[in-house]
Amino acid sequence: MESRHRTHRNGEVEIAFTDTPGPPGRTFVLVHGIGMGRVVFAELGEALSRSGRVLAIDMPGFGDSPEPGSLTSIADTAENVARFVRQEAASGVILVGHSMGTQVVSEIALHHPDLVEALVLIAPTVNRWERTALRQGLRMAQDLVDEGPRVLLLGLWQYAKTNPMWFVNKLKFMLNHRLEGICTDITAPTLLLRGETDPVCPPEWVAELADTFPNATAQQIDDRGHEAIIKSPEPVASMILEFIGAGSEIEPNAENAA
Repeated sequence: MESRHRTHRNGEVEIAFTDTPGPPGRTFVLVHGIGMGRVVFAELGEALSRSGRVLAIDMPGFGDSPEPGSLTSIADTAENVARFVRQEAASGVILVGHSMGTQVVSEIALHHPDLVEALVLIAPTVNRWERTALRQGLRMAQDLVDEGPRVLLLGLWQYAKTNPMWFVNKLKFMLNHRLEGICTDITAPTLLLRGETDPVCPPEWVAELADTFPNATAQQIDDRGHEAIIKSPEPVASMILEFIGAGSEIEPNAENAA
């Protein structure tokens, strides 16, 4: 079966998403970073579908999802995505977040542990030593210097879909969120992935998170920067699949498999 593009509605909130079928037993939910959309997960989602169903979303206000009627913090966005997961995927999903998406999926894992089988945080933000818009902008520019046209064009296309004021307000919420303040209470098995050349997400920051999450593993993505999943699906896809297959405590959810 081919992927289907669908829309989930809950009150004033609409979430556009791509539903890619896979073997029964696991469901992956992919959550993008600020200014991006589910399109950045297209190839990664296809690779992960070898091991389960894949739901890649556009968070409200990004990609093809319209802005809701009011501003939403990281925690509010997480609640909207949690409702989506509960209605579209039942329970026991593998949440995969990239950049700002790592903050959103971590909030879900904190407040809705029953929904989460495992957590994958790719380039987690925002490192606590550089929580200003200027610093983050400079780091992103530094990261993009060596990227190829695929990454640059895809990024520009996605940013063009986002209302500038929505982006600015979301950036404020992103900078004010404290990932290190909530991760101590997240018990889900967690994989932290950082690109070897990522200036947005320094190694000291990821090391600190790895020591703070109760059940975390940290790995480096060689020869990749912040946009590791856009350049190619590998080696990230294989790292995720190895992680969920290796942990004895991570078993396919019976409800999803039914």
